[in-house]
Amino acid sequence: MIRIGVDAGGTFTDFVVLEDGALTAFKIPSTPDHPEKAILEGLARVVANRDEYLIQHGSTVATNNLLERKGAKTLLVTNDGFEDLLEIGRQNRPGLYQLSSSRPEPLVASNFRLGIKERILHDGKTLIALEKRSLGWLQDKVKQLAPEAIAVVLLYSYLKPENEKQIGEALEGAGVPISLSHQVLSEFREYERTSATVVNAYLSTTMSNYLSALKEDPLIQKGKLTIMQSNGGSMPAAAAGSDPLRTLLSGPAGGVVGAFELLKEAGHDQIITLDMGGTSTDVSLCDGQISTTNEAYIDHLPIPVQMIGIHTIGAGGGSIARIDSGGLLRVGPQSAGADPGPVCYGKGKDVTVTDANLFLGRMDPDYFLGGKLRLYPEQVQPALEKLANKLGRLTDRTWEPAEVAQGILEIVNTQMEGAVNVVSLQRGYDTRDFSLVCFGGAGGLHACELARSLLIPRVVIPSNPGTLSALGILRADLVKDTSLTVMMHSQEEDLDRRLIEAFSSLEVRVREKLTGEGFSEQDLELSRTLDVRYAGQSYELNIPFNENFVEDFHEMHQQFYGYSNARLPVEIVTIRTRGCGKYPRLEIPRHPMGSQQPVAEAVARESQVFIRGSFVSTPFYLRQKLQPGNRFTGPAIVLDYGSTIYLPPDFQAQIDEWGNAILEPLTAPESPLDP
Repeated sequence: MIRIGVDAGGTFTDFVVLEDGALTAFKIPSTPDHPEKAILEGLARVVANRDEYLIQHGSTVATNNLLERKGAKTLLVTNDGFEDLLEIGRQNRPGLYQLSSSRPEPLVASNFRLGIKERILHDGKTLIALEKRSLGWLQDKVKQLAPEAIAVVLLYSYLKPENEKQIGEALEGAGVPISLSHQVLSEFREYERTSATVVNAYLSTTMSNYLSALKEDPLIQKGKLTIMQSNGGSMPAAAAGSDPLRTLLSGPAGGVVGAFELLKEAGHDQIITLDMGGTSTDVSLCDGQISTTNEAYIDHLPIPVQMIGIHTIGAGGGSIARIDSGGLLRVGPQSAGADPGPVCYGKGKDVTVTDANLFLGRMDPDYFLGGKLRLYPEQVQPALEKLANKLGRLTDRTWEPAEVAQGILEIVNTQMEGAVNVVSLQRGYDTRDFSLVCFGGAGGLHACELARSLLIPRVVIPSNPGTLSALGILRADLVKDTSLTVMMHSQEEDLDRRLIEAFSSLEVRVREKLTGEGFSEQDLELSRTLDVRYAGQSYELNIPFNENFVEDFHEMHQQFYGYSNARLPVEIVTIRTRGCGKYPRLEIPRHPMGSQQPVAEAVARESQVFIRGSFVSTPFYLRQKLQPGNRFTGPAIVLDYGSTIYLPPDFQAQIDEWGNAILEPLTAPESPLDP
């Protein structure tokens, strides 16, 4: 069966196709207003006259609609007296020293937040029963308000969900998607559970409509469609329509999975991934495994579901350069996107990072997407001169276009350096222990300069880096995450037995879901983890469940916070089960190392590249002509389909057995803290 990985980005839609053990990849421009058009156009190239194939799709639909606040008009049904919980939130102040800080508007307006008389206590006992007349009143209000989606969140419904189910059944006549909190997130912390359920409802209509538009096409109907989740696994398309919350980091998660799996085979399991596309840059740290979190925020909204730990900034190849009111050069977060795109695409008017790289000679205008998309370098200089003149008027000095272009690259590099620091140094990791894995269409142009400033000893750029996220999506197994808040104490009797019983009940549901998708018992893999804390703490650490989990918690607490106390009792707050339905393993071919000297045909030409203040004659290598074992030093440009690598004069490159480009400084980086 053919498998197709699809990553629909803001600028390009990427395809990776696996057929008879062979991989092929290609890109086509995205269609942001109707993203399904680009997907169907690409599929038509691959599956014509075929009847059996699996499409694994990473989508940005949910993310974009949340960031742009274009979701459904949502109604929140909650307990009487708790209608404003969504707006009150927590006492955290992100802008602690801002004199005029303000909270973002909640997704649900105050007149769309309804309180119903019902109350379950923390032990599952009923304090106020749900009455039929309350349901009748609620039905009338829903008819009056005519929402496009409904979120139902009752206190402690994860212990006793019957009342939420009754409300859901009573409102089915509204004919709109209904999200019940015990189904979305069976965990405590009412604000986070409310936020998750509201976000899920807010996105459900958009995601359902998008998937319906896809599934109506004959190309989709003949195959099988799955959607990438934020946790690094895929899910059936039908489930994604009702559970869009879990697809918010769909595309970036594919990139981390692809990079980690590929680099683990090549012997690098301590990596920092940097995915620089056209619109944004996503970074993640993997210390021997893919890190996950359930404390993520998107647009100031808590998203408390398991997802890969990814930090995103608005810095990509399409990020727009501008002069602010203070006369400073700024880059991003606004992006030119796919349409109109950078100036060099022929329609854009705003200078972008891609334009700066092209003007400085670091890109080949005749080899973009392997020569399939023409660039217009002659249009870049007038746009840069206009930007330089504006900057000159505000700073009272003359700026050359090359200086402005270099400044654009330095600014975006600094922004990405800060993003890497967030996932590494700020969490106690030493960047000198990691390899920087760069991919995405623009990552290779900035990788070495980032590694130099961050003291990272090596850069790894996989083969076909521009489509690595699509490869990761293709490699993703079908995954089902479930959780349940249990609030158990380490000193309770029969703790292990009670935990095993609770896990077993979750695993029954997971097995049913996965076997229903056609997986046999031999293809299933289940894992158990616990959220644990010291009694009285506010937050937990997630650890694997085994007979020594308490000792493991003390060790992890010491690692994360610098202290632990084995004499203190601990609380088991939430249990989590992950089930994986395994697809056939994708083998990456390994080749023997050959000559260190690249063949003459590997050098396409020499051209002028702006390096350290002047233009320098630089060789341009063709990536597909480079063989395992080849070595060369900078300055050099390496041209690949969908991406370009810039190798500075103080770096050297080698191609390894898997086709990865290993870029290392000619001299080991020195830390200012070293003696």
